[in-house]
Amino acid sequence: GGGDAAQGSVGRGQNASRPRVGPRICSRAGARAGHGGLCGPAGPGRGQPLVVALADRGPGTEAALCGRWSWGLPTSGDHGDAEAPLVPLFLHSVFGYRGVVLFPWQARLYDRDVASTAPEKAENPAGHGSKEVKGKTHTYYQVLIDARDCPHISQRSQTEAVTFLANHDDSRALYAIPGLDYVSHEDILPYTSTDQVPIQHELFERFLLYDQTKAPPFVARETLRAWQEKNHPWLELSDVHRETTENIRVTVIPFYMGMREAQNSHVYWWRYCIRLENLDSDVVQLRERHWRIFSLSGTLETVRGRGVVGREPVLSKEQPAFQYSSHVSLQASSGHMWGTFRFERPDGSHFDVRIPPFSLESNKDEKTPPSGLHW
Repeated sequence: GGGDAAQGSVGRGQNASRPRVGPRICSRAGARAGHGGLCGPAGPGRGQPLVVALADRGPGTEAALCGRWSWGLPTSGDHGDAEAPLVPLFLHSVFGYRGVVLFPWQARLYDRDVASTAPEKAENPAGHGSKEVKGKTHTYYQVLIDARDCPHISQRSQTEAVTFLANHDDSRALYAIPGLDYVSHEDILPYTSTDQVPIQHELFERFLLYDQTKAPPFVARETLRAWQEKNHPWLELSDVHRETTENIRVTVIPFYMGMREAQNSHVYWWRYCIRLENLDSDVVQLRERHWRIFSLSGTLETVRGRGVVGREPVLSKEQPAFQYSSHVSLQASSGHMWGTFRFERPDGSHFDVRIPPFSLESNKDEKTPPSGLHW
């Protein structure tokens, strides 16, 4: 959780630490440096391939464009337009990579910085003392990253933003899809290209078809539609949580990954992405993490340690953001996580930054456990 309770290497062909009673966290670093908005997934609504192209943006563009055609995302009860979708190319405003949007997600953003001013309640298992926080809709996109840009993404150790459970009996194995990312609306900078294959990614031509009669000249293949539909439960998330302490903003995005049986018990898995952003010009460095993990089974675990995922990132005016991903497993179908990050100033003084409390919820309508991403 922002580091390792059990230091396990989780990824393609590698196993996490052996499951045990109570919560367990195993690291999957995904450090990113930069500035701007949040890079993350989302959406209680079904994402559908985009049916329109991104336009030049200005103040209020998102509201105006979403009001006009909702980025191709169907409203409740609507299954979208049958028209072949247009797929925009973009530059990531934070990490600078080239990418292509596959389809959007709609998230519920719970921002504690704009929470109700109602009196705080007594402290509860979610931590900090509870404030009424109302969610607002925010748009994110599932994207492919150009493989040529991956080595140049500053302070990002890998580009696997999506991990999933292995499709075999080893309940401890997690796998990743390189170059599959989530990007928020404010991180999108559209651009155009005359190349028939402008993005180098092994899935680009499998998912997208060049059509010079379209603008932009790319449409989604049926394989993309089918892949999105089959993997919808394991790609999407419903909530994004955000809180700022002393000009350090922490954003958390949890994902439910599924359940596996291990040692005659059920083990539920989540992955989560955390972004730290320095909103001030003062240089600070993350030194420690302190997590509290509550499980529905009644266990409460405390995790303390140096840095996060083996790093102690410096947040400066030049590189004000850091982002990583990690995993947690519980022997219960739900739980909560919250905590603090301790930062150090140049003069040696320290201050604690709150991690917004967030729920770990399993899919109640899950009929069968996931068996890896379907193709």
